[in-house]
Amino acid sequence: MLLNEHNKDEFPPAHTAEHLLNQTMIRIFGCERSYNAHVERKKSKMSFYLDHKPSRQEEKEIERRMNALIDEDLPVTFEFVTRDNLPEEISLDRLPEDASDTIRLVRIGDYDVCPCIGKHVRSTSQIGRFEMLGTNWDEQERSFRVRFKIV
Repeated sequence: MLLNEHNKDEFPPAHTAEHLLNQTMIRIFGCERSYNAHVERKKSKMSFYLDHKPSRQEEKEIERRMNALIDEDLPVTFEFVTRDNLPEEISLDRLPEDASDTIRLVRIGDYDVCPCIGKHVRSTSQIGRFEMLGTNWDEQERSFRVRFKIV
C-alpha cells in the first residue's frame, strides 16, 4: 500500500499530544484544528483562531483536560480508508493535493480521529505530562497561541 512520503521525524509523545490538544481546543472553544503548529521535543507551539481571549480558568482547564486524557491511557490506533469511505467527521482540507487515495486515520480512543502519517505513541499514558509554558493572544488576528512541553 503506497502512502504519501513523509519528511518529518516527529517526537511521538509531543506529536500525539498535538492531536489531543487540537481536539481539546475544538471541544472547549468550538474552533478548528490548529492553523500553525511547531511540535518539537524540547517545546512546542500551536495557534488557533478563537472568538475570544481565553481566561486564566480556561487556560488551566486546557492543561487539566490534557493531563486527564493522558492519564486515561487511551489507545492510539490506525485505520486505513479510501477517500470514498472516510468517516463524515474527517476533513481532507489539509491534505496535500497529491495525497494518496488511501488515507491513514489516527484514532485516540473515542476522543479524536484525523488523517495523519506521523509517528505516535501506542497509548496516551506514554506521552508523559503536558505542561503549558505560556500563551499569547493576538486581538487583531483573534489568534491564541499555546506554548507547551511534554515532560
